[in-house]
Amino acid sequence: MSDLLELAMPWWEFVLRAVAVYFILLVMLRLSGKRTVGQFTPFDLLVVVLLGTAVQNSLIGEDVSLLGGMILAATLIGCNWLVGFATARSRRLDHLAQGSPVLLGRDGELFQEVLRRQNIARADVDEALRDNGLEDLSAAALITLEVDGTITVVPRKGKA
Repeated sequence: MSDLLELAMPWWEFVLRAVAVYFILLVMLRLSGKRTVGQFTPFDLLVVVLLGTAVQNSLIGEDVSLLGGMILAATLIGCNWLVGFATARSRRLDHLAQGSPVLLGRDGELFQEVLRRQNIARADVDEALRDNGLEDLSAAALITLEVDGTITVVPRKGKA
């Protein structure tokens, strides 16, 4: 029972590990593109689950205590709060952390090179069109990949 509260390393090392892993993963996810955090496919979900398993030892080391897990959880939640706090107050930090929307198409024309660069399949665009009640691409004025990975479609006037 005493193992639950006995740490295998100093408390500050848990904090240091959690902060390092949090910000490294934040950068990696940001570099991987909006799709990783937005429109989840089974493949994307698998990557996220495996990512959690892959970084587990980086976070916890040899510790199996309850206290160590709570320190890690509090640190990760604190990092998340801190990033939210900072990005809500700084446009530059928000742009670095979140990115900006990407124009995928305009006036019924898709930008194929942009779709490839963003790893967006035509089927994803077609689904967004259907979700907005549009039958085909010609009815769309703007098609945008938002920072959260969703695809927004603005219908042409009189086409919706």
